[in-house]
Amino acid sequence: MTNNLKKTPLNEWHRNAGANMADFGGFDMPLWYDSGVKNEHLAVLKSAGMFDTSHMDCIRVQGKDAPALLDFCFTRQIRDLLPGRCVYGAFLDDLGHCIDDAIVYKFSELRFMVCVNAGMGAMVTGHLTLHSGGKSVEIINLSEQLAKLDVQGKNALKIVSGLVRDKEDVFGKMPYFSFKGDLDPDAPNGVRLVDGTPVIVSRSGYTGEFGFEIFIAPDKVENLWCDLLDAGTPYGLMPCGLGARDSLRAGACLPLSHQDIGHFPFINHPWEFALPFKAGTRQFTKTFLGAESLINLEQPSFTYAFAGDSLRKVAAGDASRVLTGQGQDIGRVLTCATDMGIFWHEDRIVSINTPNLPQGVKIKGLACGFVMVNQPLDMGTRLTLAEGKRKIDVRLVSDIRPDRTARLAIKNFQ
Repeated sequence: MTNNLKKTPLNEWHRNAGANMADFGGFDMPLWYDSGVKNEHLAVLKSAGMFDTSHMDCIRVQGKDAPALLDFCFTRQIRDLLPGRCVYGAFLDDLGHCIDDAIVYKFSELRFMVCVNAGMGAMVTGHLTLHSGGKSVEIINLSEQLAKLDVQGKNALKIVSGLVRDKEDVFGKMPYFSFKGDLDPDAPNGVRLVDGTPVIVSRSGYTGEFGFEIFIAPDKVENLWCDLLDAGTPYGLMPCGLGARDSLRAGACLPLSHQDIGHFPFINHPWEFALPFKAGTRQFTKTFLGAESLINLEQPSFTYAFAGDSLRKVAAGDASRVLTGQGQDIGRVLTCATDMGIFWHEDRIVSINTPNLPQGVKIKGLACGFVMVNQPLDMGTRLTLAEGKRKIDVRLVSDIRPDRTARLAIKNFQ
């Protein structure tokens, strides 16, 4: 089975490091290392962790009509995006169902890069091509032409900046969801490592915590990975697998594509910031593929975030049901993970990064995730998640892990 899986350029390193490997999106990927998911999760919250994300695909979209094509196919407004900024959104079909979520990077008025999930490069490239008829646009699938790793956590800047040339210029002003650099060696505003390797450094990630995503040529990524581990030794930088990535993104109230979002309408969920609503209305600011279907749903569903009362969790999927206090089955569990950095205190969730955390508060971790139900519910509603005879009590919340660091000004980490 493993022989049929794709491998990232870091695959041999992971195996030599004793990682527990498994199939993820058709790739042989590390789930965790000897340190274990709990310690890897906490490393990101307390200091820093590093993830191999080279399984993700990238697509270049460029040309006179590139902005118009992306504005029609992507849920977020692209024309108004400034060069050097990136934005999270989704590609929908005409039913308003999510093909994949993605981040779009704007290099110039006519040149963009789209980062999609593992194995989705060909599908999203085909989707864009299908809707590009007659337009002046070039769409290039860059799958396997780029590698990527993420350094996440409050010490990420201290670790990464030492390996980058002209670090004051690169990191002096870098707001959340901005990026610098280009993999084109002749790019006028390129970012280079100290050894001269061109990279793209993006102040983004999928953990909810401060950090960076770094795009680099595949034959250079192992050297960077090892150099970062050396630079991160004083800070306890820990290599992290997909287990911690999943628990961190769930605690950060972020969806997993093809699980929390997928072949159902992309609306009535915690990620409506990815839709172009007119302020104070349920109307959209632009025309985009799937918009009409989202507005005219006949049988809407509703996705909510939840937090449990303890670490206990159930399996995600149709085998686990969502029950009201009266025992009515109203839906299914999309994600159920454990964020080890949070707990309830005086009827609110606190985290290990909550300022002025009262003395004696023990952070034990909580089950958390997302449910899809067939009716609108109020925040705070208590539900039971049932998997066979196993049942856990949860309540609906508007957010999960508080005091996340991702959006804080970069000066807080210098």
